[in-house]
Amino acid sequence: MPVGILASGAAAAGYEVNLFFTFWGLTNITKAGIQRQPAPIDKNYEQMGPMMMQKMQEMKYPMWYQLIQQAKEVGEVKVFACSTTMEFFGIKREDLAEFVDDVVGVATFLDRAEGGTTLFI
Repeated sequence: MPVGILASGAAAAGYEVNLFFTFWGLTNITKAGIQRQPAPIDKNYEQMGPMMMQKMQEMKYPMWYQLIQQAKEVGEVKVFACSTTMEFFGIKREDLAEFVDDVVGVATFLDRAEGGTTLFI
């Protein structure tokens, strides 16, 4: 959820947003990852999971990936998948969700994000 909230808020405020997904984040932007949502809650917060899901359903709150899709409609939002992690996990380009813009390495992403605000969630 944090990535969706931050991306949509930044896009609405006029910021250029570049999201780089690697390792477990990358597995969640595959078509299979989107289908198995919601992702498990971190062990430190698992007691909050059921309450959060109930509230989100009651409020008809979008899922994190829907927030990213909406952010892309509002502003300049690009979603990048880590090429090294894709190779490591055997993930192919066609396995990625439709909202993924490109597959890049760390150096390419860092070059693109230079001078901006970087948040690691």
